[in-house]
Amino acid sequence: MNSVRRRTVLAAVGGTAVAGGAATGTARADGPHGGTAPERKAADSGRHENSGKGPHEAKVQALLARMTVEEKLGQLQQLTWAGNTGPGGGQTEAAEEAARKGRLGSVLNIYGAKYTNALQRIAVDESRLGIPLLFGLDVIHGFWTTFPIPLAQGASFDPAVAERDAEVSAKEARSNGVHWTFSPMMDVTHEPRWGRIAEGNGEDPFLTTAFATAKARAYQGSDLAAKDRLAACAKHFVAYGGAEGGRDYNTVDVSEARLRNQYLGPFRAAVEAGIATVMASFNTISGVPAHGNTHTLTDILKREWDFDGFVVSDYTGVQEMIAHGFAADGADAARLALGAGVDMEMVSTNLVDHGKRLLKNGEISAERLNDAVARILRLKFRLDLFDHPYVDEDAAVGKPGKEARAAARETAARCMVLLRNEKSALPLNTSARTLAVVGPFGDSTDLLGTWAGPWGESFPAVTVLDAVRDAVPKAEVTYAKGVAADGEDTGGIAKAVAAAKAAEATVVVVGEASALSGEASARSDISLPGAQEKLIEAIAGTGKPFVVVLVNGRPLTIGGWLESAPAVLEAWHPGIEGGHAIADVLFGKVNPGGKLPVSFPRAVGQVPIHYNHENTGRPYDPDNKYTSKYLDLPNGPQFAFGHGLSYTTFDIGEPRPAVTRIPAAALRKGDTVEVAVAVRNTGRRTGDEVVQLYLRDPVASIVQPVRRLCGFRRVTLDAGKSTTVRFRLSAEHLGFWTHDPAGTFVVEKGEIRLYAGNSSLAKGERTLTIT
Repeated sequence: MNSVRRRTVLAAVGGTAVAGGAATGTARADGPHGGTAPERKAADSGRHENSGKGPHEAKVQALLARMTVEEKLGQLQQLTWAGNTGPGGGQTEAAEEAARKGRLGSVLNIYGAKYTNALQRIAVDESRLGIPLLFGLDVIHGFWTTFPIPLAQGASFDPAVAERDAEVSAKEARSNGVHWTFSPMMDVTHEPRWGRIAEGNGEDPFLTTAFATAKARAYQGSDLAAKDRLAACAKHFVAYGGAEGGRDYNTVDVSEARLRNQYLGPFRAAVEAGIATVMASFNTISGVPAHGNTHTLTDILKREWDFDGFVVSDYTGVQEMIAHGFAADGADAARLALGAGVDMEMVSTNLVDHGKRLLKNGEISAERLNDAVARILRLKFRLDLFDHPYVDEDAAVGKPGKEARAAARETAARCMVLLRNEKSALPLNTSARTLAVVGPFGDSTDLLGTWAGPWGESFPAVTVLDAVRDAVPKAEVTYAKGVAADGEDTGGIAKAVAAAKAAEATVVVVGEASALSGEASARSDISLPGAQEKLIEAIAGTGKPFVVVLVNGRPLTIGGWLESAPAVLEAWHPGIEGGHAIADVLFGKVNPGGKLPVSFPRAVGQVPIHYNHENTGRPYDPDNKYTSKYLDLPNGPQFAFGHGLSYTTFDIGEPRPAVTRIPAAALRKGDTVEVAVAVRNTGRRTGDEVVQLYLRDPVASIVQPVRRLCGFRRVTLDAGKSTTVRFRLSAEHLGFWTHDPAGTFVVEKGEIRLYAGNSSLAKGERTLTIT
């Protein structure tokens, strides 16, 4: 036991001693933050200059000096143009009036070059100082061109997928007058009942960090003034993914260590990557609403991390502190929000309504008001809105282009996960003469997913039925709905059964409607809605070959039908080219290589269930009743984090660290440990494998998860070929944050167990010792 006893040997306040990285998407990548600590420091040295504190600061301060209190407070106000993302009506008339008076900073939900230019002209030409407006929009996974939902993108285990989404989205949106997207969402969650799980990248902070930073960089590019880039927004700050019961807007009770180790990491990385804005979350954090939480918004975000962008509230989030029982009234909510670190109020108007009186009474300071206004003005300068406030209406992108659609199709297929494939039921034979497509989503355009935007109806998704017919044009392809997406009517099942009996193979397309995931879409039962399971059972009863395609925005509990289904393809909500992407995988044009970014529970009663849980004093033992388990369920999830099959097979070797021992002092100086993992395609066709590296710290001063993802890389290998993937581990991966509110990160002496494989159940193991 002495070999694994631990004591603190490396401690840093505020994260200043955290180093290094691990492989994500490159042959020798140096981390989820894009480099080692010294490299990131050098890369970030220009962040303040780029943010405007250098070239624009004189202009910001000169403008501030000319502004009245009312104009300053106006810059802190964001109003909605359409009002379709929350309660209440639109604020169109109010927005125009405020813009004309120079008492409005931003508008959300307005898009289209003609409309944005018209409102912008009111602000620029008719207000006293001509300060341009900042237009924001929820461009979550596409503008005109809808990409797979972010949860699906996480399943690709390839951050380049998120980059392609962001680049296409930014180009389309910016040409239509949008400057700012409320994305990426980087809420780590263990709650599949929570509808907003669809908007994030799953249950793991390391994976989320890689995707969030990649997407943020791609939205913003190297210059926000470019006409094909958007300012990004890291949301929701913070711990929103821990909402109790998976109910949206609900409370979160979290320790400081859990806050830092599970929830804050992706946001910290996004700040290091230069993200322009951060959005406060709806939830309370251990009793304090995020919109009034000085510890998270100011102590951590603005002081510890030196974030120089601005914080925007969520929709009426400032006002909602009254309902939380934290603020007495609107004036109190304004005082608390500004004092905690909120810089812009979305939709509710407490800062504008009460700010002048609060300032006069000394309840808010002129210094803090000026700080908030300056942060907003800096972004407007970075976006080049003062010199170029309008967009070229003739150059506005008006529909998904050919290249954008191709990108959406390729990425959608890359996100799909083959959950089951008994006796090589997939891929389907392209020489089939008769095929059947059945199920409520077989001929449905409802494949776009949550936050597809009001433009989704204009550019619907390609259906699976149409795509199957395109893929096998010589085959007779019949369709029968069978059952509705919800409801218990089974009257159509007989027709679906008849279609299956007459076909060589049947594709059963089932899942969730897009409206069942996303904001305000929590479900207490996460099985297939309505009578869809009965449809699957009826098709299985025919004895004819069939496969199941799932289209959904969250993990589902897959019931008794699983064992009867020869193959199950998790397609998620795949976006505008979803049907074609599904067909590409079904017929083998694309060999699936995605992996689950979140565990699939066996039953909702298991929730929360996730791979990176802590151990108990009585870990699961099937032969001992008095250990941690359920009496009526097998141990573990139905499908584990990282699981995903292929049409070929792979062999992944044990992790081989370059050294087996490393001094803590060396880690403190920034040294890293290279870990090599060999992988070979042992099958007969080219395919993708995601090599995954996990670690466990078995003895620590704060109990650690049984496993933590610390590296991943998706590789493509021809049949019989092999390669070696190299990861690089540093203090950042080998240590953890303590309960110190000031932010103490430690690396402790002792053993670190490394695991390599193709899921969180990886078997290959080696030991690294920190001395």
